[in-house]
Amino acid sequence: MEAIKLMINLTPVAAVKVKEIMSMQTPVPVALRVAVVGGGCSGFQYHMAFENQTNDSDEVVDFNGLKVAVDQMSSMYLEGVEIDYVETLEGAGFKFNNPNVKSTCGCGSSFSV
Repeated sequence: MEAIKLMINLTPVAAVKVKEIMSMQTPVPVALRVAVVGGGCSGFQYHMAFENQTNDSDEVVDFNGLKVAVDQMSSMYLEGVEIDYVETLEGAGFKFNNPNVKSTCGCGSSFSV
């Protein structure tokens, strides 16, 4: 079997932040789900949620004990994506760096490919 190329990457800062938030949940989730859903002014939006189980069809990537699950439909839009956690004067949050994006909306919360 071939080595699986990482489709998605979490920066160390993002992974630490997700683990921190997960540890406060009851029960503690088994994975972070990252998905692309329809919507927003540019056509697609990123979605992150905690999961208590993953599906057999999910691609699951492990980042030092943090499992990140991506469904098959979302995987084609998330190829090569890096998720970072940034803190600025305007606020803090997760930032998606997606090399496949052709355009984004003015508010930066949706994109098109």
